[in-house]
Amino acid sequence: MLSYLASRFLQAVGVLWAAFTVSFGVLFLLPSDPVSMVAGSDNGTPVDAAAIEQLQARYGLDQPVWVQYWNALSNAVRGDFGISISTGRPVTEAIADALPSTLALASFALVLAVTFGTVVAFLATYTRIGWLRNVLFSLPPLGVAVPTFWVGLILLQLFSFRVKLFPAFGEGGIEHLLLPAITLALPTGAVIAQVLAVSLQTTARQPYIEAARAKGASRWRVQTRHALRLSSIPAFTIAGVIVGNLIAGSVVVETVFSRAGLGRLTQMSVMAQDIPVVLGIVVFGSVVFVIVNLVVDLFYPLIDPRIVHARGGADALSGSGESVRSGSDPDSTVDQGPKVSTHV
Repeated sequence: MLSYLASRFLQAVGVLWAAFTVSFGVLFLLPSDPVSMVAGSDNGTPVDAAAIEQLQARYGLDQPVWVQYWNALSNAVRGDFGISISTGRPVTEAIADALPSTLALASFALVLAVTFGTVVAFLATYTRIGWLRNVLFSLPPLGVAVPTFWVGLILLQLFSFRVKLFPAFGEGGIEHLLLPAITLALPTGAVIAQVLAVSLQTTARQPYIEAARAKGASRWRVQTRHALRLSSIPAFTIAGVIVGNLIAGSVVVETVFSRAGLGRLTQMSVMAQDIPVVLGIVVFGSVVFVIVNLVVDLFYPLIDPRIVHARGGADALSGSGESVRSGSDPDSTVDQGPKVSTHV
């Protein structure tokens, strides 16, 4: 276990370093000067060259690129991302102020996405009504294909401007949160439904499912007790992707609904080439991604006890796939054959 945690920690450090480095490189290659943009020279307003040089020296932008990179990286390791070029506020303070709004939106959207994805996948594989099955199976691809901003605009037009059930913009109670959360949850829930539906179909053809049916178990018990548990492993595996979709989608959703959060802060910082803020947000998102994936790996044995953490650290997804394909159910009383031992 210790060697596994050590290897995962090293991988996490590598992911964080790569995200930081790529973001720094992309921002440096942009043609505009962030100090000039803040000072107004890009808008045609004459600005004193001496003032520009003073601001560049203040933020360290007059130094060679490798010096700027090293200073930014060494400060980031200590949790110091510097001062925002556009606002003059500490980056950590700006992120902390924007985080509660995005956290509330993403949490609510995650609940809606998991509920929507699970219900659609379960009903699509459970129902025997042909037309209903076809409709349910067509919903996930449609949810993935429809642009998020288009969904948000349609919801605003229908429920805010015409029916006037929900406020169009701003923040407040649940009435301000519902439409943005639905907009953000739709593509994420569609991904969950796609993965879970395919997994349920695969699991339904396994021998232990046939054995449970032969013993007289009802379709409902077979689907909920035997099939759904192991079928959830592939969907659980993409938790990191789901979190990434929520963070990325918040940029669009918070812009459409004029919500002050990390997404809106990211959009404004990228437009202003506010390098310290963008780097701080990228590192924060990477940390969340790494933590979620580590928690997922640690929770695999709770879902399927046959998956064990052992030295060597192979990918957990391959192990979960072997568990499903092996056709053994930890709750089944039929002979399951040899246990599956997966290096995670």
